[in-house]
Amino acid sequence: MTRGKIIRGVGGFYYVHTGGGTILTCRARGLFRKNGVKPLVGDWAEVEESAVPDGEANVVRILPRKNALIRPAVSNVDLVIPVQAVRTPDPQLYLLDQYLVNMEKQDLPAALLFTKADLDRDGALAHLTAIYRSAGYRVLAVSAETGEGIDALRDLIRGKTAVLAGPSGAGKSTLTNLLCPLASMATGELSRKISRGKQTTRHAELFPVEEGTYLLDTPGFTSVFVDAEADELRLLFPEMREREGSCRFTGCRHLTEPGCAVKRDLAGGLIARERYESYQKLMKELSERRQY
Repeated sequence: MTRGKIIRGVGGFYYVHTGGGTILTCRARGLFRKNGVKPLVGDWAEVEESAVPDGEANVVRILPRKNALIRPAVSNVDLVIPVQAVRTPDPQLYLLDQYLVNMEKQDLPAALLFTKADLDRDGALAHLTAIYRSAGYRVLAVSAETGEGIDALRDLIRGKTAVLAGPSGAGKSTLTNLLCPLASMATGELSRKISRGKQTTRHAELFPVEEGTYLLDTPGFTSVFVDAEADELRLLFPEMREREGSCRFTGCRHLTEPGCAVKRDLAGGLIARERYESYQKLMKELSERRQY
């Protein structure tokens, strides 16, 4: 029996990386379908190799998962890296904040990555970095053109299964190609009409960067469904969660209540206004959703 990590699943075949450069092409035994279990990219699996040369191997057991994402469908994630470009396309902070809320809900560590640092103008990158560092997130900036930040990103993901997620055109596939040249992923030029990247990633696939390190590039997205309730939202913004209990009223929603520590620190510049505006907008949407 061989143990390995599923790095791709297409058309009923599963490709299992067993270490080094070995990737086995496998089928999943019928018992998975019978038991309602679907192997996921990222799963650690036990594989029974064929006794016949060049014969198909079989995935016979999926080892317990420590977590699983729905979008993208991937398991055993150690780090999620939401990606936004500094410009071209311009960063979509509300989209980013929605995604971060979902990661907080699933208790998944996240580190932010701003690409195209070479296009920084008028201190935009410094401002973006300040917004999210004040919220408690680690923030990196990279440039595929100059190589800035690539080594820091490589150090960040070492020994982990990391997921790159963000809108099309942010440079996720370009980064994957830089970190793992064997990936040979297609990259698309930005659409001039809509300032949005052409979709280049069609399915979830893990790429071995080095032994024990895997990187997942994901299809770009332009919207996020936030799987949370309005009553818990304040706990899914780290900068608000750390002030829990400091407001005058227990369960303060940080909207119109007097004696609110969040609004006090917002006025004092300790909480980024962009993050608070995302919180307000999302609170409104979640409250309205609950009415239907």
